[in-house]
Amino acid sequence: MYLDFKIKVPDIPGKIYPHSVKDTTYIQYEYDRIYKAEKQYNIPKRTTIGKQCSDDPSMMYPNQNYLKFFPEEELPEERSRTSRSSCLRIGSYLAIRKVIESYRLDEMLSRIIGKDSGLFLDLATYSIVTEGNAGQYYPDYAYSHPLFTAGMKIYSDSKVSEFLNTITENQSIGFLNEWNISRDHRERIYISYDSTNKNCQAGDIDVVEFGHAKDDQGEPVFNYSVAYDRNNREPLFYEEYPGSIVDVSQLQYMIEKAGSYGYRQIGFILDRGYFSRENIHYMDRYGYDFVIMMKGMKSLVNELVLEKKNSFEDKHAYSIRKYRVNGTTIKKRLFPSDKEDRYFHIYYSSVRYASEKEAIEAKIERMTRLLEKHEGKPVRIDDSFSRYFDLVYFHEGEEDEKFMYGIVRDDVIDLEISQCGYFVIITSKQMTAKDALELYKSRDGSEKLFRGDKSYLGNRCMRVHSSESVDAKIFIEFVALIIRNRIYTCLKDETERRDQKPNYMNVPAAIRELEKIEMIRQFDGKYRLDHAVTATQKKILKAFDIDMGYIKDKVGIIRDTIAYYDEKERTNGKAKNIHR
Repeated sequence: MYLDFKIKVPDIPGKIYPHSVKDTTYIQYEYDRIYKAEKQYNIPKRTTIGKQCSDDPSMMYPNQNYLKFFPEEELPEERSRTSRSSCLRIGSYLAIRKVIESYRLDEMLSRIIGKDSGLFLDLATYSIVTEGNAGQYYPDYAYSHPLFTAGMKIYSDSKVSEFLNTITENQSIGFLNEWNISRDHRERIYISYDSTNKNCQAGDIDVVEFGHAKDDQGEPVFNYSVAYDRNNREPLFYEEYPGSIVDVSQLQYMIEKAGSYGYRQIGFILDRGYFSRENIHYMDRYGYDFVIMMKGMKSLVNELVLEKKNSFEDKHAYSIRKYRVNGTTIKKRLFPSDKEDRYFHIYYSSVRYASEKEAIEAKIERMTRLLEKHEGKPVRIDDSFSRYFDLVYFHEGEEDEKFMYGIVRDDVIDLEISQCGYFVIITSKQMTAKDALELYKSRDGSEKLFRGDKSYLGNRCMRVHSSESVDAKIFIEFVALIIRNRIYTCLKDETERRDQKPNYMNVPAAIRELEKIEMIRQFDGKYRLDHAVTATQKKILKAFDIDMGYIKDKVGIIRDTIAYYDEKERTNGKAKNIHR
């Protein structure tokens, strides 16, 4: 992220190197040299600190690395208050403020972050409201919204960049410790644990590696995971780890972390990516219950399906109407080395059957067309085709070998189609197929976190230049997830109470509607509500227990705060002019 002002290119002989890429020249700073004994020469360590101005080569636009290596330089910090918009959008701010107050996040972050905790909350709020995380656009948001900063001070993007680099790992750890101490430790909780990875357009980032990207954009990635309390519908903690580490190997470290936070009565709801003998035995060893979607072990799955096939699929007694499936349960051992019985819950979905069958048919059709295209040609067909076709060659194994045609293996395809529509969930505790599916489906809370994170918080890719900034953005992002998840829960609960599903009671739509509630700067310079709150807006705000009394109170505080500091700024400005 390059800042929106110009500075002089540092004059440090032998340390500053212009580097041109197409039409842009970047300024690189050599901050170290490492001697390679085997090669007997020094290797320079350089990083980009700015982008050269096209109209003046002596000037550049700095980035966060400049702030890191030249912290003593003074930069613009605050926008003038006179640049504040005459129209402030306050609706989303009111709802988010109510959530923050209910969790006491403002008090918690004030203790941990200090005087800049307001800016921290503003950045979290900014990501929720605008669905973006680019720091250079934060001042535009601040221009037209109430703020959590002291005196509703509007900071520049340079201040934001500087702030991101000052947030420490100790502060993020301190927050997670305090947040989890305040959670419920008495009841058994089921933790839904899920992970994703983020592409990173980054500079010198320790945790970023080329790995197993789920949204591969050709960029290096880091992994990011969230533990979610299914019972209380709250995110508990997060982890970041190198992109090359796979989910299944990270789970054990997460389990240890959950124990360190004081959670003792724990069950885990896990996706198929965490299915492994080692992880299941690990949870057994520490007495943790689990609900996990089965992955692999196709022969066992087929055996289970064949054992129960045609006994429950169309029977009303096995119907789980809510999810449009039928389910039944078998008790048996999972692995030969198992000492415990497992409960295998087998499900059949006619909808799933239709889609999976169509996928197989489409695949066979594509393979058939490809085989026909190569008939009579001197080519060797990939071995993957032999699963579904008997491949016939002319003079196979000789110099004049040619592929002739493929014979469809109808028996193999029929068997595969007969297994469509089935899936298996394993639980450590005895429960019905319905209860197991309910528990597993409760993972929707954590999945919505990731969907909200990537789609609604604008965090699909991190555009930063330092490890400190990555850590800070993830920390802010997690707090934003706590807030957004609570907004989602409040709206969902209110919808269920009303037994209606209006199209404005989801998070993006509710925020868009609340953004229409405005305060206008009137002739006397003070901000006041522009018009009455609409019936739709009242319904949304009711989900947060916000009534007109709360609105009037906060509107008064916003008005008086801005008026006080505007007057203070004018007074200071007059004093400076008199002094001159």
